[in-house]
Amino acid sequence: QVQLVESGGGLVQPGGSLRLSCAASGSIFSINAMRWYRQAPGKQRELVAVIGSGGSTNYADSVKGRFTISRDNAKNTVYLQMNSLEPEDTAVYYCNADVTMVGRYVSNNYWGQGTRVTVSS
Repeated sequence: QVQLVESGGGLVQPGGSLRLSCAASGSIFSINAMRWYRQAPGKQRELVAVIGSGGSTNYADSVKGRFTISRDNAKNTVYLQMNSLEPEDTAVYYCNADVTMVGRYVSNNYWGQGTRVTVSS
């Protein structure tokens, strides 16, 4: 089994910063793409950022220049540094990853439980 556990959410004022972390654990052989999604109240879940195993990144237009995704492969952890936060960034943030388990030949997609981010004064 593989588990993804997010941390770092909370309440922050507009213009503030937060850093989310997501640690993968279990019988992991390798992790390919790692992603952050978010879901605001009453809205569909949307892709925020993705990072490949080699470090290539891509971002939603709404967060470009404000958010930075990074990963530590030795720790099986992905991060999301969020700066210049806006009320519109309020959402539950979910970690997602394509993980190949030990002894397997294909990857499976896994989700974390989510961490809530609230941007409000």
